[in-house]
Amino acid sequence: MKMTRYPFLLALALLSAGSAQAAGDAVAGQSAFRQCASCHQLGSSARGGFAPQLNAVIGRTAGSTTDFSYSAAMKNARIIWTEKNLAAFLRAPGDFIPGNKMRFYGISNEQQIADLLAYLRTQH
Repeated sequence: MKMTRYPFLLALALLSAGSAQAAGDAVAGQSAFRQCASCHQLGSSARGGFAPQLNAVIGRTAGSTTDFSYSAAMKNARIIWTEKNLAAFLRAPGDFIPGNKMRFYGISNEQQIADLLAYLRTQH
């Protein structure tokens, strides 16, 4: 009976480790955001300029802020920026929403994406 419990405990431990990575680290995400900050703004004085501001982006409809001129592709995407959608966009913006204006090739490091999402969760 003890032998059958160990594989379950190992699987549980592995799943927990994966969840911790998926949760991300907001402090590391703030550091990673520096590459985004050349175009995107956050904070109480954030506004759209070269790119849209990202306050409260999680849960927002794509192409919906009034202070940025979005591409037709982004306006017509009709998606909600869930964490899953943001992660897919961060991996490959041009593949996720073809024709969008973002001139960024994407992030291949899954931990960095998780960290960025953790940081964005703190930005209301």
